Amino acid sequence: MKETYMKECGTSFNALTVNEEASRCLLCYDAPCSKACPANTDPARFIRSVRFKNYKGAAEIIRENNGLGDICARVCPTEKYCQLGCSRSGIDRPIDIGGIQKFVTDFEKASHMHILEKGTPNGKKVGIIGTGPAALEAGLRLLIMGYQVDFYEKEGLAGGYLRTGIPEYRLPNAIVDDNIHRLENLGATFHYNTEIGKDRTFEDLKEKFDAVLVAVGYSKAKCLPMFEKNPYVISAIDFLHNVKADQGSHDVKNNVLVIGGGDVAMDVVTTLKKLGCEHVTDVVYEELSEFLASEKELAGAREAGVTIIDGYVPDAVNGNVVTFKARHIDATYTLTADQIILAVGQKPDQTFGLPMEANEVKEDNYHVDGNVFVAGDITKGDKTVVWAVKKGKEAACAIDSYLGGKDHD
Repeated sequence: MKETYMKECGTSFNALTVNEEASRCLLCYDAPCSKACPANTDPARFIRSVRFKNYKGAAEIIRENNGLGDICARVCPTEKYCQLGCSRSGIDRPIDIGGIQKFVTDFEKASHMHILEKGTPNGKKVGIIGTGPAALEAGLRLLIMGYQVDFYEKEGLAGGYLRTGIPEYRLPNAIVDDNIHRLENLGATFHYNTEIGKDRTFEDLKEKFDAVLVAVGYSKAKCLPMFEKNPYVISAIDFLHNVKADQGSHDVKNNVLVIGGGDVAMDVVTTLKKLGCEHVTDVVYEELSEFLASEKELAGAREAGVTIIDGYVPDAVNGNVVTFKARHIDATYTLTADQIILAVGQKPDQTFGLPMEANEVKEDNYHVDGNVFVAGDITKGDKTVVWAVKKGKEAACAIDSYLGGKDHD
């Protein structure tokens, strides 16, 4: 099943079909799609460029506004953001903004374009803990501003959840590699297998660098108490990490129960099906009308043949037998599974003594204290890649202002 898992899904436009899609754009004066993009990727402008076959200009707009534009094109839940604002929705269906963005960034790569340039060195250094999307975007913006940027990653490769958690069929590792190479070409230094707090102290970084950005993300899985130390249970994070590390050559059980209803849960259930699992049952606390997962990911799971039982909460567990209780009706559901995968949320693995409240850092404009800044999932806001890009850009501007750069609106 490796080929099924490795084959990238999603829209793949060609030069003819992408122009047909772009021509559907109403060229709105106030561009609600652009206003709805957290990262300010400005789809109205790049769609207009595509409409006039200026693919180079479209690529420049995307990359200058969103350093991870090729990644967001693949994993962003566009129906919650830019496509939700699309005026075309009132006529038939919204423009496929993600599909157009993917075509343009693929064109950028095929044309060997080098859009972003390193800024004139200003003699100041920033250390970044973590290499997830917020960290990468912040580092990119700081390099363009002229800072020396060092990344510290506890794993052997960069990318954080982009590399270890998002399935290959949604986000190929080759795309993550492209973004790491871009940063290296701009002068970034990556320190791998370096865990802050173990291999180096946090205080060391604060002394070495003019500013330190903590962007460690939500890398630790939450566990419901009743499932702790259960030999049949694995977290969604560990499962997805193992599958991606095995590049799709991963043995799965025949009958798997997944608990959770977010995008991570949808990644798990769809991955299981792509790897040949015959019976995949997803039991979800939310009812379908209040689902947390994106419509695209939910549709993909249903198309793959996943059984979804909504509106139930775990009530009792005995080894691999789990009983659920309905939230709104008098009913129970019991299932015996070969394996149980929990996708019930994530939390920070390390906090470096930062002031935390409900797993989020209490900060002021990304600035915590002294020369320490934060970005990514450990700050307030949506826990999506496009929001991580937004936070990374804003954190970079906050650091630049703190170190005497220009004021950023």
